[in-house]
Amino acid sequence: MDLLTHDELVRLTPLERLALIAQLWDSLEDSQLPLTAPQQDELDRRIAMLDQDRSEGISWAALKAELEQRCP
Repeated sequence: MDLLTHDELVRLTPLERLALIAQLWDSLEDSQLPLTAPQQDELDRRIAMLDQDRSEGISWAALKAELEQRCP
């Protein structure tokens, strides 16, 4: 695989570099993203909170109707 040289990279516009970063990031699978133990703990905590609070949520149809009223 041919990598871009530093000179080639800096010739890209900032938007082109950001697009390249996004493309690289999107090419990774979830299992390929390394997490530290504290990051995994925080994700687990947030998922648990979501599961607990899910009963207080509203349906997509209700949310969509509310948004359509607010932003006709």
